[in-house]
Amino acid sequence: MTTLRAMRAVVGGGVVALAALGVVASGARAQHEGHGMTQPPAAPTTPAQSAGSRKVTMEELHQSGGVPRGWKFALPDGNPVKGRQVFVDLECYKCHAIQGENFPASGGDAKNVGPELTGMGGQHPAEYFAESILAPNAVILDGPGFTGPDGKSIMPSYADSLSVAQLVDLVAFLQGLTGGGHMHAMAPAEQTTDVYTVRLDYRGGSEHAGHEGHSAGAAPGHLMVFVLDRATGEPVPYLPVSATIRAAGKPAHRVTLAPMVGGQGFHYGANVTLPDGAHTITLRIGPVAVQAMPAVKGRFAKPAKVVFERGA
Repeated sequence: MTTLRAMRAVVGGGVVALAALGVVASGARAQHEGHGMTQPPAAPTTPAQSAGSRKVTMEELHQSGGVPRGWKFALPDGNPVKGRQVFVDLECYKCHAIQGENFPASGGDAKNVGPELTGMGGQHPAEYFAESILAPNAVILDGPGFTGPDGKSIMPSYADSLSVAQLVDLVAFLQGLTGGGHMHAMAPAEQTTDVYTVRLDYRGGSEHAGHEGHSAGAAPGHLMVFVLDRATGEPVPYLPVSATIRAAGKPAHRVTLAPMVGGQGFHYGANVTLPDGAHTITLRIGPVAVQAMPAVKGRFAKPAKVVFERGA
């Protein structure tokens, strides 16, 4: 992989087709010398229905422009550990350095060396990375190390070299690169209640080091909780949200999450260090703290509890 340059939040048609239909690109051919890999069996073309699925009528689709109200395309969660192996199999390390990783020495063409990826994960959403992998010429950054003599990106497309699973795993690995060294990689997770869609994201990183309340050497990351109205997909503000973090052999740690706005949009967040290994994060969402209009009265009045389990 030469350079992740065509990065933007709007997903190109190639990504939508792959993720939505579960189509695995065939013909596992190398994009240029040293960038091929053996393909696994094709992914199923009929993915299992998500627990957060909802039904709509054709009339509702037409009334809202052909998609459900509040609809937004997003990549499914990936496995960053498997994604790291994809990064190795594709020999991406020959063109992209990552501090803290013990990859083989480069040896690639110096003229085609792409940007260092250390800390890149905290700067872009998942779809931003996915498009750069599948359609690097969708957006081209002009300058040395980004474009070739023909004016196109020197990053090859991997649309014909990755299965859907490999793509989402690779993106999860890249999203875990959020600090100055090897960071605590954690792919976003999502659960639903009868009222909310709750998305949990943690960006570990040394860029947060030095905040009060954290011991030296344990650089906190940023815990983000996105609480959306399950019916509309819109963020729900003015909710009391807290997180309780539990790990075997350690005392439970409870933190109140504050409403804030960042590069990922409105969320409830706090700077906190998550433990290594298996642990659980229990989120408690209280009743909405402002007056509710009659149309939604009672919908946001009941507290909710969501538990996320993280493996070692």
